[in-house]
Parts: sequence; C-alpha cells; structure tokens
Amino acid sequence: MAQIVLASGSPRRRELLERIGLTDFTVRAPEVEEYFPEGLAPPEVVAYISREKAEAATRLCGPDDIVITADTMVFLDQARLGKPRDEAHALEMLTALQGRRHTVCTGVTVRRGETVLTETESTAVLFRSATEAELRRYIATGEPMDKAGAYGVQGRGALLVEGLEGDFFNVMGLPVLRLSRMLEKFGVFLL
Repeated sequence: MAQIVLASGSPRRRELLERIGLTDFTVRAPEVEEYFPEGLAPPEVVAYISREKAEAATRLCGPDDIVITADTMVFLDQARLGKPRDEAHALEMLTALQGRRHTVCTGVTVRRGETVLTETESTAVLFRSATEAELRRYIATGEPMDKAGAYGVQGRGALLVEGLEGDFFNVMGLPVLRLSRMLEKFGVFLL
C-alpha cells in the first residue's frame, strides 16, 4: 500500500502538513548536497534542488510511495541568503534585509514512481527598518540561526516583517495551497 513520505527533516514542514489535515505520513530525510548549476534564476534553483531531493528520497521509499520534497531559499537582489554561519553573519543578513523587499522561493516536488511534478512559489517580503539593538536582541533569541535569511516569519521574526505579497506559508517553507493542488494530481484530496 502506498504511503505519503515527507522527505524533509524540517519540523516546520511537518507542522504545516499536519495543519492542513495530512496526518498519515512518514518522514524520511535524505542526505543531499545542495548543489545547483550556475546561471539559474531563483525559482529554477529551488526547483532543481527540490528535484534532486526527490531523486535521493526514492532510495528510501517504495515505488508506489508519494514523496514530497521542498527547498526554500531567500534571495535579495538575486543573491542567495542561506542559514547564518554565526551571530555576526545573522546580523549582516538582517541588516541587509531591513527596509527592503526580498523574495522567498520554494521549489516543491511530488513524486510517485517515474511520475515527477515540480512547481515553484515566490513570495515578496518587505522588512521594516530596525535598529541594530533590535536586530541583536532578535539574534539573541537563537531563532535566526537555523533559518534561511536569518529570520522565521512564524516566530519573533514576524516583528521585522512589514508586509508580504504572496503565500505566507511559502515563507515558512512550504506553499500548502500549491502542494494540495499538486497532491490532487496524485489522487490525494485534502478537502
């Protein structure tokens, strides 16, 4: 019998699946080096890595399993902002983001056997201006240290976000509406 597999170690993605009513799934996180070819646009980067994760996950899953993978990145003027190396790097990223608009892109892949569907979602996020003291207090919470762009919109990082255009859940790491529509093509209906 086929099962749904979330091929991600992200607790936020697991939480988002549960929030939308998908509770019967297993988690198997493949080890994948996040490499991508030069010259790709931001949506192409996350789509590429998401597909690579899906390919790696097939070795951990049965041939009939429905495998979900995702990759989320933050881009400021086409430059990729990953997870901060340390607190100084987090401050550097947050300082660059303040008062500016940036883009959060997620590539989502759903795979069952040889059928592979990959789509992307982009959300524009506007940060408010913040003082260095505010940014340092936020960094001191520890929240930014495991997040691309050094902030979590679902936590205290929301206090830095002035507004966004697009899917809020995409900024958390999984565009749930897009995913639900993709899953329908594999016979999984959440509503």
